[in-house]
Amino acid sequence: MKRQEIFCLILILILASFFRLWKLEDVPPGLYPDAAIYANDAWLSLKNKDFKVFYPENYGREGLYMWLLSLSFSIFGVSIFSLRIVPAIAGILTVLGLYFLTKESFKSEKIAFLSSFFLAVSFWHTNFSRIGFRVILLPLVLVFSFYFLLRSFRKKTILDSTLAGIFFGLGFYTYTSFRMAVLILPFLLCFYFLIAKKEGWQKKFLILSLNFLFITFLVALPIGIYFLKNPQDFISRATPVSIFEAESPIKEFFKSLILHFSMFNFYGDPNWRHNFAKQPMLFWPVGVLFLIGIAVSFNELIKFRKHKNLSLVNGYWLLIIWFLIMLLPGVLTREGIPHSLRVAGVIPPVFIFSGIGGIKFFEFLEKKIENKKIAKIILFAFLFSVAIFDFHKYFFVWAKRPEVKSEFTQDLVEMGNYLNSLPEDLEKYVIVNRGGIPISWANNIPVSAQTIMFLEFSKYGEIKSKYLLSEEIEKIKIEKKGVILLMAQDQQLADKISTSIPEGRWEKEKGFWVYKINF
Repeated sequence: MKRQEIFCLILILILASFFRLWKLEDVPPGLYPDAAIYANDAWLSLKNKDFKVFYPENYGREGLYMWLLSLSFSIFGVSIFSLRIVPAIAGILTVLGLYFLTKESFKSEKIAFLSSFFLAVSFWHTNFSRIGFRVILLPLVLVFSFYFLLRSFRKKTILDSTLAGIFFGLGFYTYTSFRMAVLILPFLLCFYFLIAKKEGWQKKFLILSLNFLFITFLVALPIGIYFLKNPQDFISRATPVSIFEAESPIKEFFKSLILHFSMFNFYGDPNWRHNFAKQPMLFWPVGVLFLIGIAVSFNELIKFRKHKNLSLVNGYWLLIIWFLIMLLPGVLTREGIPHSLRVAGVIPPVFIFSGIGGIKFFEFLEKKIENKKIAKIILFAFLFSVAIFDFHKYFFVWAKRPEVKSEFTQDLVEMGNYLNSLPEDLEKYVIVNRGGIPISWANNIPVSAQTIMFLEFSKYGEIKSKYLLSEEIEKIKIEKKGVILLMAQDQQLADKISTSIPEGRWEKEKGFWVYKINF
């Protein structure tokens, strides 16, 4: 790499790091229970030395993210920061991987620079790098899998083929929708077989491909064995939201397809946890470049009919196949659509398309403007405005919206902090009168209590409070001093508690009600 290229790459990584690390504990506000249960499983795995390839609670989750959280907890201790630093680092590494993959695919530092820049400042990817969900690992393993695989075909090296297999195999431990990535392989490998046959290295191609597939198989074998023994866990998360569960699957398919194709430029994810609700996933100028990039990619494939040189279109072929296949995890569902989390696997090709469109736009400017310095100034001003817009939108608009605080259950963090502020010897009860999937290791208490439990883990290393369902209040036994915290306001339940334990009083604490007994 040239000195100038290294300098530009470092600047992009600094920018990506700033977007993903600044105010990491505070933005987004609160801590959603689905993120908290990752952390709780990780802490219990670390504490009990019991690491699993698959964690079946809460519809089931692949294990790699919990292993990485355990590593973070062993280094930094248990906290919201040590929970969020893992996806933040994964997001930064994805920006790095995208640069390498784009340069490998198109042999263009300019396209690589623009693609990784757009990813670095993207609201979409920045958010998924900070909210504590395991989906952030999906783009990471994909970019490095394909980078090393393409590099192995170019350099004819077993080491790169092995690294590609390791990353692809690890993908099965990341997020459910990774399984769709398997469908990319036949299209990609067949394409490179034709290149190898034309150039006379098909034997080497077969060795590299078989090595890649064998390493992938070895790495993925443990979770494969788990699913053979527990087939119900293989589709437990996808079944409830599948279009095939609807009365008219075909109708739902086309509805979902249209919504997911339009999410980049017109109507985005309506979930405040994933997006600035209903706004396009891309800032509109980047969205325009994305469309230009798609048009250029299809045009290059069409031109192949004339020049017949497969090596000139391998990058475009991978992008289009990757984009279409990794949209399927969203397209095949009918709940919360368009769903930017389920289609997180398209994030890399989306921003490579945008980089291709950006280069075409810059080339157009250079033709129209005689003074090249002015063209570069315009490009710099454009990139600066994109970064400022997404930065302001994420940290100063979206993060302060009341809908975001509600979606990330900031009130549950307030409850957990309140309980941690009380004397350790005080008897504490949490009445879990919110819904959610029951968690077996938590005595079948709903997942909504996981945030408060995590905050107790972060202070004490164990759960100090007693968690009860609404119908279990007769189990409350407070001999001296204690508190009873209601997770949701319920006057009827509050009256029932007051009647059964008359020596207490209700007080409001930062938006939630606590029944204080003898203090």
